Amino acid sequence: MKQLFGGLLLGVGILIMTCSGLCSLIVVFMGFSEAMRDPSIVMLPLLVGGIPFAIGFGLFWGGRALLRQDARERAVLHPPEPPVDGAN
Repeated sequence: MKQLFGGLLLGVGILIMTCSGLCSLIVVFMGFSEAMRDPSIVMLPLLVGGIPFAIGFGLFWGGRALLRQDARERAVLHPPEPPVDGAN
């Protein structure tokens, strides 16, 4: 169950980060000519797009942590068997 939930968090986080990052990038480039006159305009899309990006990064990080925790728990519960050597 941790794998499923971790994978969902990871996927949703990546989608949110991608969408908000691309949207912010497009808005910054479209307003580039205006930003040459007033550089403070660049901060508005970065602030507005940065909040969803941070939320997406948090979901991504949480999903990755769940997946790693599940992998560690599986390794402790089911240690790998030693290799069977045909010479013995």
